[in-house]
Amino acid sequence: MKILVIGSGGREHAIVRALKKSPRATDIYVLPGNGGISADAVCVPGSATDVAGAVDFAREIGADFAVVTPDDPLCLGMADALEHIGVPVFGPSKAAAQIEGSKVFAKGLMRKYGIPTAACEVFDDFEAALAYVDAAPLPIVVKADGLALGKGVTIAQTREEARSAVRAAMCERVFGESGARLVIEEYLEGPEVSVLSFTDGHTLVPMVSSMDHKRALDGDLGPNTGGMGTVAPNPWYTPEIAAECMERIFLPTMRAMNAEGRTFRGCLYFGLILTKDGPKVIEYNCRFGDPETQVVLPLLDTDLLEIMEATAAGRLAEVDIRWKPGSACCVILASGGYPKAYKKGLPISGLEENGQLPGEPAEVFHAGTKLESGRYYTNGGRVLGITATASSLEEAVSRAYAAADLISFEGLHRRGDIGARALSAPKD
Repeated sequence: MKILVIGSGGREHAIVRALKKSPRATDIYVLPGNGGISADAVCVPGSATDVAGAVDFAREIGADFAVVTPDDPLCLGMADALEHIGVPVFGPSKAAAQIEGSKVFAKGLMRKYGIPTAACEVFDDFEAALAYVDAAPLPIVVKADGLALGKGVTIAQTREEARSAVRAAMCERVFGESGARLVIEEYLEGPEVSVLSFTDGHTLVPMVSSMDHKRALDGDLGPNTGGMGTVAPNPWYTPEIAAECMERIFLPTMRAMNAEGRTFRGCLYFGLILTKDGPKVIEYNCRFGDPETQVVLPLLDTDLLEIMEATAAGRLAEVDIRWKPGSACCVILASGGYPKAYKKGLPISGLEENGQLPGEPAEVFHAGTKLESGRYYTNGGRVLGITATASSLEEAVSRAYAAADLISFEGLHRRGDIGARALSAPKD
């Protein structure tokens, strides 16, 4: 079976490695992929946002199935275009991807259908936005409406921070047109939980919960990033909370999208915060999270290809989705300076010829690497994700950091507290 995967990061590497376990996944192509992915699949030059190019390549190889994972191509309608030529796709339509493509749409959906979330106001006028943040309670959250590579959110602790965030988005256009409109919302307190789910619009099956670490520095300080590490499962997410989320958030969201004529098929991501008033939605994503995927899929005990095919065909209810016991931790190794300016092309030490660690003490997912003359080099802000699994979260964290210690490159930056907040959760 010929499978085409769209994307180039650590998330895609984790998906490819999971798909490879399926006996029917005989040929996997990744457009464009990266240096590390090339050890597990055929990487194809091009751009993940080139819809016409992806369609042409799918035709050329006679693709039997496609997996579109990044938000940009989904919001551009790549799933629709591939389905149009007869290729089944795991990934939502352009209309359904709007749940991530526009925070204004998402907030309106939640308001309309009574899905719990933070109170907010929407602005497309700079002066009006400034006036609002000058009067609103602090802290306050400023969000770009559109896609911003996971970096379009500012939690402002001061008036000046809030004003700077508004100015950067609306005047300086640091997020391009994504910042032309802003969602400014109340700050919610509590542990954060990421729950990815498989859904075909009729059935919704949550995956193992996880906890992302968005800030660049220890103690959840510094600027927002695409994610500096994650753990799974999230111990703050109890069975009781899971049941409440299914009843009040997950199924209502699936049904709301159906009611809006935007049936969602693929991976629907729920970013949640567990407040004193119950769980609330921080954000939706229309795809697998990164780096959540790097801890969730290693715990999957069912053929991923089987799940994805069933999701695309609207028969997810027929699949028995099982999970391995234990926990997983992923530590991101980033380039010095990320998420701002950073160097590329720096040699990476510690990896063997397949881009993994000798003896496999952990799994290495490549995010921003290139392979030249048999050597791996840095080629992005987030370079590698080091994932370890174990029977306990404590052991998974310990193993991930021990493995990360074996890898080095100039300017390497990582957080030292991945999993610390999860480990502080109350014990039964």
